Amino acid sequence: MLDKEAKNIDAVLVATPDHNHAIVSVAAMKLGKHVYCEKPLAHSIWEARQMAAVAAETGVATQMGTQGHAFEGTRQAVEVIRSGVLGEVRELHVWTDRPKGWWPQGIERPEDEPPVPPTLDWDVWLGPAPQRPYNPAYVPFKWRGWWDFGTGAIGDMGVHNLDTAFWGLELTAPMSVKIVDCSPALSSHSARETLPLWSVLQIEFPARGDKTPVTLHWYDGGKLPPAELFQGEPIPDKDGGSLVIGSKATLLTRTWHGGESADDRFVLLPRDKFKGYEFPTPSLPRTHSHHQEWIDACRGEGKTLSNFGYASVLTESLLVGDLALRVGKDLEWNAAHMTAPNCPEAERIIKPQFREGWTL
Repeated sequence: MLDKEAKNIDAVLVATPDHNHAIVSVAAMKLGKHVYCEKPLAHSIWEARQMAAVAAETGVATQMGTQGHAFEGTRQAVEVIRSGVLGEVRELHVWTDRPKGWWPQGIERPEDEPPVPPTLDWDVWLGPAPQRPYNPAYVPFKWRGWWDFGTGAIGDMGVHNLDTAFWGLELTAPMSVKIVDCSPALSSHSARETLPLWSVLQIEFPARGDKTPVTLHWYDGGKLPPAELFQGEPIPDKDGGSLVIGSKATLLTRTWHGGESADDRFVLLPRDKFKGYEFPTPSLPRTHSHHQEWIDACRGEGKTLSNFGYASVLTESLLVGDLALRVGKDLEWNAAHMTAPNCPEAERIIKPQFREGWTL
């Protein structure tokens, strides 16, 4: 399509499964096309970095599909975090209900080989992923939990649910990941094909200047933070949320973003302490929508705030969690060298080998 229609195309929206994000996005950017790519930015850490590098080289307008990034509540929450009202933040808790009830995980590869539907080009759908027979166990939608195609709950929803805190605290790539718990056991056969049914991870982020190190506690598949951290607030178990815990106060997001409306807007805890609280003077630009922000940037009007430079680091921070789950062990992470020093076998996942005929 790009070869035939490049002169008629200004911008490309990438809404393929995760494993094809980089292939499509990089091809478009190298032709000078603006790109909006759905989350997570890429299927692997190396691909995410390549996407950010090409975006910087070409100067095109880019945006990752974290729609909540543009919501009024999210940007206001970021301003609150940066105001210092929470005190020193050393601890985050982020959770999602996925994949429970959304897509399958913790299963084995099907053995049957039904015919490919006439409406599907299976070879193109596979893209750079290893060859395997078609099966409706993968499409549509169900690909998210398979290692070869998706990134599971932490990739699919972690990018949403961590975004407010990650942005507000100006986090960088993490230093390590600890697997606290997961099911089924990582030694099981199904763990070689799909992510576990649920997992609990602990991800350590380094200090940034005078900002303290931060520990992220991640929960998925219905697992939740300790109830006492919510200080009597109802625990949002649908979609998920986040707790930004400071030495003076806690910021609770009650869904996968900081809030689009008054009904889902973030909460400062303890509530009694913040009666009559006046929010900081806005310092971030406001926009009508995440998509409009990108369209305006394509026209040379303003900049996107969830651009590939920002989105690649957020995505990498969560894919390091996936990396630990896939190799089945706690990991150290050296962001400067893009390596897991205690796990050389992770190299094939950090920078995957594409199927013959597919390159960036």
